Amino acid sequence: MHNYDRAVTVDRSDVVRAAEVIRGRLHRTPLLSSRTLGESAFLKAELLQRTGSFKPRGVLTKLAALTSEEKARGVIAASAGNHAAALAFGAREEGIDALVVMYEGASEVKRAAAEAYGARIDQEATGPGDVFERLDALQEQTGRVLVHPFDDPLVVAGQGTVGLEILEDFPGVETVVVPCGGGGLAAGIAAAVNGSGVRVVPVEPESSRALHAAVEAGEVVRVEARSIADGLNAPFAGAIATETFTALGVEPVLVTEEELEDGFRFLYERAKLACEPAGAAAVAAVLAGKVDGARSACVVSGGNVAPRTAAGILASP
Repeated sequence: MHNYDRAVTVDRSDVVRAAEVIRGRLHRTPLLSSRTLGESAFLKAELLQRTGSFKPRGVLTKLAALTSEEKARGVIAASAGNHAAALAFGAREEGIDALVVMYEGASEVKRAAAEAYGARIDQEATGPGDVFERLDALQEQTGRVLVHPFDDPLVVAGQGTVGLEILEDFPGVETVVVPCGGGGLAAGIAAAVNGSGVRVVPVEPESSRALHAAVEAGEVVRVEARSIADGLNAPFAGAIATETFTALGVEPVLVTEEELEDGFRFLYERAKLACEPAGAAAVAAVLAGKVDGARSACVVSGGNVAPRTAAGILASP
């Protein structure tokens, strides 16, 4: 059981330091208005970030903190895809060897992206449920440094730079709505806006509710994750996110698969943003009336989707 004496385990100063570390190395993604979602509603277009998602923010923050000896050992991570591509990209930038543990049936588009950036891929795991066990075994065998996709303080601080940019570009923001898998992005943004009065609302698929289950239990718990939003199919939420949102008394909002698809179609057809299903979760919650869209910023977290998946969703009524 974790100790929840503090509201956040990564604080705003950590996020500000991360912003300095990655300044000039990544895009400052645009904040696009969307009147359909509500009065003064905006979309934070992280799908336009390098590698197609927010993930490089945390990766570059973590890699910058490694010693020469750690860099020489190489890095390792588990990922459904976006963290894999981000780690491969970041490792190439830093001249570090990268090994990524994915699983059978993981997105071919995302696997190919990670390989194109130079990472080696291990796909011995059979699914999201055992990918971290495979990761542990390989890390022990190889001695590589772990770059966790969502439960490392440096990674979380890096992801929180999304929140700093929203505060700077939208001074009147009241709510930031965030897709949530392992919870690193949501926890980072919560740290970034801490003390500003801005509310952070994590959004999870009903069929992949790792953070919801953790907050309910008061500790990290494993779940079976099976959403079309593969980027949100974490088998558990991180301890940092669990502590953060338990302390804040915030339960994630849950959206159905149909609501995710509605959000996906809205972003393609109305906002002209070619997102992935995970990237549509925040917008899905607002469209479904589960979060008030007024004075809100919805994070569109990624855009790495197989054409067949996108076509199938867009073709359905």
